[in-house]
Amino acid sequence: MVKRALTLAVLMALFSSAHDVITTPITYSREISRLIYSRCASCHREGGSAFSLLTYPEARPWAKAIKEEVLERRMPPWGAVKGFGQFQDDRGLTQEQIGLIAEWVEGGAPEGDPALLPKRPDFEERSAPAPVTTEIAVEGEIALKTPVAVAGIHARKVPEGSSLMVTAERPDGSIEPLLWLYDYKPRFARSYWYSAALKLPTGTKIQVTPADAGSIALLVKRAR
Repeated sequence: MVKRALTLAVLMALFSSAHDVITTPITYSREISRLIYSRCASCHREGGSAFSLLTYPEARPWAKAIKEEVLERRMPPWGAVKGFGQFQDDRGLTQEQIGLIAEWVEGGAPEGDPALLPKRPDFEERSAPAPVTTEIAVEGEIALKTPVAVAGIHARKVPEGSSLMVTAERPDGSIEPLLWLYDYKPRFARSYWYSAALKLPTGTKIQVTPADAGSIALLVKRAR
């Protein structure tokens, strides 16, 4: 019964899309496919953990759902607030990219010229980008007893739906943003790897705000 309902919903979406008035120059082939390939395709592909969005016929029936999910920042499930910490493989969307998707959907979600589609993404598994020998647990606030090079960070005990901010205050008073989690979803837990290891001196204060929001772990790079 559920399968029949889903099939009917998709067929209705396909039927209605044929009558949508196109009012936007933004197309799947030129703009939207590039966002999907870089931000969504690791899951939304054949053989992935979710339905494929790699072709226009696959993505078009889900256009309105895609818009709703990105506007609510539920998808892509990156978790970290954009611009608070510089991470590798950042799948979060900027406000401009969210607006692009919304305009595409509201303008009829046109396909455009398939010749403009980018190359399909490479789905080879990648190893951890930095060797790590230890984790430093942080709950509330700690002060570093030795200098460290922080390669990454991950949530340890953060409740569903919680939001927290992690910062590093150096002895000179400068503040380094480390991580800001918003509406945390444990099922999408990941390690966040920095674009470059952060060197923090002895005495640096690592703060989790609010203090009772949960705990995180700093992933400390092996000394060379």
